[in-house]
Order: sequence, then structure tokens, then C-alpha cells
Amino acid sequence: MPQDRFTSEIQPNLTEFRSTGLIAAGGNLTLTKGTPAQTIVEAINFLHRDGVAVTAVSRFFDTPCFPAEAGPDYVNAAIAVATNLTAHDLLTVLHGIENRFGRRREQRWGMRTLDLDLIALDDTVLPDPGTVRRWIEIPPADQIRHTPPDLILPHPRLQDRAFVLVPLMDIAPQWRHPVLGKTIATMYAALPEHERAAVTPA
Repeated sequence: MPQDRFTSEIQPNLTEFRSTGLIAAGGNLTLTKGTPAQTIVEAINFLHRDGVAVTAVSRFFDTPCFPAEAGPDYVNAAIAVATNLTAHDLLTVLHGIENRFGRRREQRWGMRTLDLDLIALDDTVLPDPGTVRRWIEIPPADQIRHTPPDLILPHPRLQDRAFVLVPLMDIAPQWRHPVLGKTIATMYAALPEHERAAVTPA
């Protein structure tokens, strides 16, 4: 498996870090350097170089493209990190790594070489609980037409996405959503069975 290339390196000294972040990684376009799985491995190595300590990485999973038939299927994973960065600064690091691998934000939910989504940073709520809940409750039909103007934490679609929750079950099943009050394991169990089953180990 491609993740064998970095698991031996995940032994950081955590005493110097204040916060724990959860990141969802994915991609479905092959670069000249390699497959989507190899791209995720290289992105994780860049996280180490950018002052973020990677503490855990899930298995890699194959996930049907969303929306259906919009392109090749995805490879998805979840990453836990330790950091002293603020949420906004950590997001800047993630966007910088995406750019290294040719990510272009031209189409929402379109095909991409690499997607690094900041899912959570400890129990941080941004910008406030009411705003987070409003974005969580936006009807599915409206999701594709509306994008939050600012960073929302936890990620407002976290509880809806099997391709995020299935990998997170590997590394953070007991993390609790600070607005919904539900753990990763509880949100995972609430997903329809066919959605969980569609996310399979790579």
C-alpha cells in the first residue's frame, strides 16, 4: 500500500503542540508524478515540512465520484495533525499544498488532483455556533449553489459524507462535534448503509 511510505515517520514529539486537527484528503485525477493515492502520500510528507506534525493517517479508501458520473472515482483518507497554527493559518497551509499539486478551484465538487479539507481543530467553532448550525441545516439541493464566505468549523458537511466519516472512523471515532454533540462513530452509524458500503478500502 502507498501509505507504507510514511507511517514509519509518524512519531512526532507532541509536547510542543497545543491543538489537534482533523483533515480529509482526496483526489481523483492522476498527475504525471503518480496516482491519486501517491499524491496524498506526497501531500502528507509536505505537511511534515510545513511545521505540522502528522500523528495518524487512516487507511486509503476508494469512493464513488460525487456527483455520480462526474469523473473518475476518488481515493480518500483522513489525517490527524498536531499544530500550534490557528485554524485560518492551517487552512492556508493546506491550500498551499493543494496548489503544489495543481489544484484549481474552478468548479465546486469538480474533479481535482488533491483536496485537503480542514474538518475540525479540537472543539473550535467558527465563526459561531448559530452560523455553523445554519450551514449544517442548508437543504441538500442548495448546497451546490451556496459556498460559505468564511471558514466554517467544524466542516458543515461532515455529518453527511461517508467519504469523510469512514476514514475518520480509523483515527478519531470518539471525536465529538462541538455543535451537534455527536461523535464520529455516532454520525457514521447514522449514515445510510449503502453510503457506508460504497466507501471501500483501497
